[in-house]
Amino acid sequence: MTGPLVPFREFVLKVHSRCDLACDHCYVYEHADQSWLTRPKAISDEAISWTARRLAEHATTHALPSVTVILHGGEPLLAGPARLRRVCEELGSALNGIAELDLRIHTNGVQLSPRYLDLFDEFHVRVGISLDGDRAANDRHRRYADGRSSHPMVLRAVDLLREERYRHLDLGLLCTVDIHNDPVAVHDALAALEPPLVDFLLPHATWDDPPPRPDGSPTAYAAWLLTVFDRWTEQGRPMPVRMFASVLSSLSGGPSLTESLGLAPTDLVVIETDGKLEQVDSLKSAYEGAAATGFDVFRNTFDEVAAHPGVRARQLGLAGVSETCRSCPVVRSCGGGLYTHRYRSDSSGGGFDNPSVYSDDLAALIRGIEERTAAATESPAVRSPDALLAAHQDLTRTLLALVHDTLDGRGGALWDDAWRLAAAVEADTTGADALDAVLAHPYTRTWLVDALADADAGRGLTEPAAERLAATVAAAAVRARLDLPVPVAYRDGSLHLPTLGTVVLGGPGERGTAVVHPADGGFLVRGTNALPGSGLRIAPDEPEGPHWLPVRVLRQAPAPALLLDDLDPLRDCFDAPAADRLEAEDADAWAHRIAEAWSLLADAVPDQAAEAARTLTTLTPLSTGSAAPGHHGPGALGAGPLTGGDELALGLLSGFRRAKLRALGEVTDLYALDGTWDHRTPWGSEHVTFSRLLAETFERAGLGLYDPRFLTGVPEALDMIENAAEVTVDGKQLIAAVRKEISGTRSAAGKNHGRSLSPSGPLANVLASDRKVTFE
Repeated sequence: MTGPLVPFREFVLKVHSRCDLACDHCYVYEHADQSWLTRPKAISDEAISWTARRLAEHATTHALPSVTVILHGGEPLLAGPARLRRVCEELGSALNGIAELDLRIHTNGVQLSPRYLDLFDEFHVRVGISLDGDRAANDRHRRYADGRSSHPMVLRAVDLLREERYRHLDLGLLCTVDIHNDPVAVHDALAALEPPLVDFLLPHATWDDPPPRPDGSPTAYAAWLLTVFDRWTEQGRPMPVRMFASVLSSLSGGPSLTESLGLAPTDLVVIETDGKLEQVDSLKSAYEGAAATGFDVFRNTFDEVAAHPGVRARQLGLAGVSETCRSCPVVRSCGGGLYTHRYRSDSSGGGFDNPSVYSDDLAALIRGIEERTAAATESPAVRSPDALLAAHQDLTRTLLALVHDTLDGRGGALWDDAWRLAAAVEADTTGADALDAVLAHPYTRTWLVDALADADAGRGLTEPAAERLAATVAAAAVRARLDLPVPVAYRDGSLHLPTLGTVVLGGPGERGTAVVHPADGGFLVRGTNALPGSGLRIAPDEPEGPHWLPVRVLRQAPAPALLLDDLDPLRDCFDAPAADRLEAEDADAWAHRIAEAWSLLADAVPDQAAEAARTLTTLTPLSTGSAAPGHHGPGALGAGPLTGGDELALGLLSGFRRAKLRALGEVTDLYALDGTWDHRTPWGSEHVTFSRLLAETFERAGLGLYDPRFLTGVPEALDMIENAAEVTVDGKQLIAAVRKEISGTRSAAGKNHGRSLSPSGPLANVLASDRKVTFE
């Protein structure tokens, strides 16, 4: 087995090995492994002490912030209050000062009483209760040995937990699925109890002992669960359901939330009443001794158990599932199903290297949930450029708030003054719009990300970050013409106001603080100790001069108005170095070149040109290279000194597509588990990660609308992406949009008026198969 050892974080401690019910579907007593017959009824003092010692040892070795211990059985309440108190005291004492202890107990509830709940309240033990639904459903399996119903006693236990004094201990309900039961009645009975969580469990089964299927349907369990899902949705999702939450999470690129689904490595170990250390308890359904490791708490560490081949097999992620599962599109959500459910003993597929005996059910369940929720869970940012920009504006504001909250008063006087003044600007309607406009400047993201990283690492705030916030507030105040003086620090004799320009106050190396005060449509800049009325006055539309360098605006139709930002100190965030301040004639040349290229784009790809016009705000000249996005927020492209309208048009389109996908990746989950699988690109022999396949396909599709030759292999790549295990709901939505984009282009894309594009120079390798494109 390869890969690092995964420490245990969840420990199932068997405190009693017998039960007061005779449930006929119980894996402990009714399935293949009958080792319970040789176990002591209750856990001994010695086993408790050694378990506590091993827990503390494991938590210390792996610096675990917390560990979860689930008190289990049999029926754990049969251990009695005194023994349970001993367990809680020993575990709490051993872990005190080492790791937080999350204690839980899973019980059938029939013995639960205030005596137990007062004990659990003392030690913060949360309680999960097994209940299979209404009385008819619960009595199908959960009865006393003499046939009596346990349902009234379980409801009494649930009602106790719902009392105000115990409500904080309520962990939720565990319900084992039986397709003979009415799914709507089961759902409604559970929902009526207002649990904090419901966990639906598939009955334990293997290929040797498959689950009952009365009508022979391979997806009977999926149909039952989807009926519950529909009822749950219809009723407004009255309580969290772990299975459904896990599927919805993984479909959106998030993690699995349960051991029975997903590819996350297992981190659970079982301690039996005799101190034996075993693998996950459900393995008792497979065969006699399936859960055994040969270890115990008296002689062995938990690390020794974690290195056991049976445990490691469940920690390998994708490599740990069968070959059939590895090629299945839903494997990321399904994870091959619960490990136990894969077992078969015959020679054709012995062991656990098989799909789950519920594989058809799991696939149908995941696809059914996806079909039912795709519209509701899809991000509007994928379909709407305006929604994408709004999502990024929200992200920028969230980052700014996170920086401020993380600093927690440690930002310094300049930051605190700027934050206070930002609130004053935002209180004015015009000021709020102006502040949004400045925060939307793409290079805001550059300093915010760095500032948050510094604050998170405890390094404090760098001076440039505090200076930039002050300059941002000052620029907003000027744009809104607010009578609000804003102190701003400057360095190297220059004070840069983002989106506006640079005020030259001195020479290189000169530093100080000035006050920017909007006045007469322009603004006044004066030193903090200057006399009233003195200082440098910048008038509206002030031309370039020795003290003022404005950010130029390219305004030549048919191109949109773009800031030609060759001043911002943070603009140097591209793969190629940013060019120095342009001469006036060079800026005019840029305006002509952009207009020429935009004319070609508007003619050949009008939809993309229109979207780019709404999205792009800033162009930064680079010393080399073609047009490309940088490491900043959306809305900016860098462009090198290329010649020729076709080259620049293709470069702008390429850069825009890459910038858009990068922007989508920052506010949506287009894929998950990148790098787990390899994909061969249709346009080359190289095997690449999913993110790179998606990036190149998205870029080629856009360029193919300008020059159809770029479409080679794109339809095939779209099929690969749509059927890949990594793609999420939003990713599929994006692929659908790309298919719509390129539909009919093989014949219609000849709007290039017969010209044959042969990119040369820096653009010649824009789509070379060995180009490293990553979006993180």
